[in-house]
Amino acid sequence: MLPSSSYAQLTPSFYTKTCPNVSSIVHEVVSNVSKTDPRMLASLIRLHFHDCFVQGCDASILLNNTETIISEQDALPNINSIRGLDVINQIKFAVEISCQNTVSCSDILNLAAQSSYVL
Repeated sequence: MLPSSSYAQLTPSFYTKTCPNVSSIVHEVVSNVSKTDPRMLASLIRLHFHDCFVQGCDASILLNNTETIISEQDALPNINSIRGLDVINQIKFAVEISCQNTVSCSDILNLAAQSSYVL
């Protein structure tokens, strides 16, 4: 039997106590990058789409190859078509300085897409 309703536990204020500046950190990095490469805003939104399209928004697009698995980055449809991984890495680095081991990669990717849309 399936439950008739569910309770979503994530909210926009999820990191209020654990990493209160995460949104502003992400927004600042995205804003700075967009000043030198305005097309990056669309690229970050597209990167978010490519992540979510496969099997949900799980940041699997950020995973590297292993000996047994070809990552989504190197999958044939994505070769030479995804941009923004370096920006996501810049954001991850900045967030880790402020809030070590707190914010998920998936949330960083989502916040980057959100900031890109706003800018």
